[in-house]
Amino acid sequence: MISRLKSARHLISVGSARIRRVTRRLPYRPPEGLSVPIVTVLDRAGRVLQDDQRAVIRYAIQDGAGADIIFAAGTTGEWNRLDNPRRQLVSRIAVEECRRASRAGFAVEAWVGITAHTSAETLANLDHALEIDADAAVVAPLSIIDVDDPVDFVTREIGGLFERRGRRLPIFLYDNEDIAAVGKAPHLHTRDVKRMSQIDYVRGIKVTAGKAVLGNYTRAAAHFKSLGEFAIYPGNAYLIFDLFRPRAGLAGNLRYQWNRYLTNDSLPYGVVAGAANLMPREWRRAWQVCGAGEESLMGRYRGIMHEFRAAGELTRGGKCYRPTVACLKAALAHIGVISSDAVAEGTPALDANERRDFLRRFTDLRRRACVTLEPEWLSHWTSRRPVLIRALQDA
Repeated sequence: MISRLKSARHLISVGSARIRRVTRRLPYRPPEGLSVPIVTVLDRAGRVLQDDQRAVIRYAIQDGAGADIIFAAGTTGEWNRLDNPRRQLVSRIAVEECRRASRAGFAVEAWVGITAHTSAETLANLDHALEIDADAAVVAPLSIIDVDDPVDFVTREIGGLFERRGRRLPIFLYDNEDIAAVGKAPHLHTRDVKRMSQIDYVRGIKVTAGKAVLGNYTRAAAHFKSLGEFAIYPGNAYLIFDLFRPRAGLAGNLRYQWNRYLTNDSLPYGVVAGAANLMPREWRRAWQVCGAGEESLMGRYRGIMHEFRAAGELTRGGKCYRPTVACLKAALAHIGVISSDAVAEGTPALDANERRDFLRRFTDLRRRACVTLEPEWLSHWTSRRPVLIRALQDA
């Protein structure tokens, strides 16, 4: 018994020493606003189309009226269907395009997904993120097959790489049960988030889950404010319309208090919206009106966003499913931003009939958006095939 206690004290001492070495303040404040998990544009052979990849990032930025953050090689970017060379290529392109936008006066951060199937590949991607000077890196510990202890990996392995390189960059955790490796827990344990939030370079978490899970993380990380900022970004973007809904009457006040309780009286820093690949201006404005509590505008944007979500729900074999990546690429190709809507091997694809039906619904949605939303907040693309907003309004 005594020997086990001594052993435990030794492990705690070693772990605490490492945490002290990596908790030196990193001068960084997580940004607020819209994060766009950018799609990866591929040809039919699975090669990254570099010009198209740049085009889709520029479309998402919308000359400063769209994305505040470009998140490359994430779930929407099909990270789990790509090898490391392609992950690193799309990351480099994202950084270059964000730097180009910044030089033009549009401040956009480049976050790169470093998650791979193995810890060695993940660390190689982190090393590459340092090499290309990314603004931040995003890691999903539960998606790495050979990582059994997320805290140890983030502290020891990532911290060790930073020590060897002599420099760091902000790390954001990513929690999404849809991409958790087989046999892993669906979500990070609250105690693990609490421990990792003590590490200075761990600056926040992207959570694709409901309000209850989101609230678990806000409560776990509340104490981090004594060291710096720890930001929460919901990956279920549609939650913001509920979380920010103004109080109205008894029912509204009860809902408001319940939301505050679930989220530890802490609202998100921003929103991660996959649909913003197609509607970056609309989603940026949705975030703004939600934050401002403009109820009438919130209703208009909420209606259009939920209509888009419904448009991507298809039926196959009598079952409903949502091939989000394929729908995003089909629509981006339809409006002329990209030239190929190919998905990576293993990603659910659209057949010809599904593609035609989805694009019909998407076109109808865009017509309604043109007469429902504020004209200056309609996304447009002019570099290849102009989007004729006036023609859509008159249709």
